[in-house]
Amino acid sequence: MDNEIGKLYLIPTTLGDNEPLEVLPLSVKKVIEELDYFIVENEKTARRFIKQIAPRKSQPSLKILKLDKYADQLEVRTYLDVCSTGISVGLLSEAGVPAIADPGAEIVKLAHEKGIRVTPLVGPSSIILAMMASGFNGQNFAFNGYLPINSSERKAAIKNLERLSKEKNQSQIFIETPFRNEKMLTDLKSTLTPTAKLCVACDITLQSEYIKTLEIKDWKFEKPDLHKRPTIFIIHKE
Repeated sequence: MDNEIGKLYLIPTTLGDNEPLEVLPLSVKKVIEELDYFIVENEKTARRFIKQIAPRKSQPSLKILKLDKYADQLEVRTYLDVCSTGISVGLLSEAGVPAIADPGAEIVKLAHEKGIRVTPLVGPSSIILAMMASGFNGQNFAFNGYLPINSSERKAAIKNLERLSKEKNQSQIFIETPFRNEKMLTDLKSTLTPTAKLCVACDITLQSEYIKTLEIKDWKFEKPDLHKRPTIFIIHKE
């Protein structure tokens, strides 16, 4: 897809089980149709997505390189070697956009080290979409990844995020493993001050989408079912 050296395409996927072209631009389909090399976290789901968005593409022709916690790091450093022969590679996210709350960041770093052009494609980011829909400060926000699992450490982290939000007028975004969402919401309700605001954004872009922003004192009247559903939490304290 390039004259001398291949590119690294950062390819977004859907955030759930919906039709790819409902949330992805046609450019994603076109790039996938032209590529044969893909770096993915899960081969089975990646092949399913590729078949969905490009049904005429030959599955046997695909060269799938896995990037998960079991991947050999020395081998991973060879994943972009084909770019030197003019072959472009697609980095495919498991859900949403690559390299954001996603292990693909190390491949992007490697591409820059090797002088390979990095081309990000447009697609849904649950973090950005949640922030857009929160009503919070879109000029100043921070993504904090996962909070501690230990209960006392998690509550201390929540209080610290509330403090940072107030001091910096900065919205604080974080995520949780889906089966612990209910516990997280309970801890947020019991730890944050009554006037702190919390946005809970769940199943973004899906039919079951739930997005609500309330003060903590009003969250006691809301009991959303968040169990095993991808959820973004955002704190803002004025």
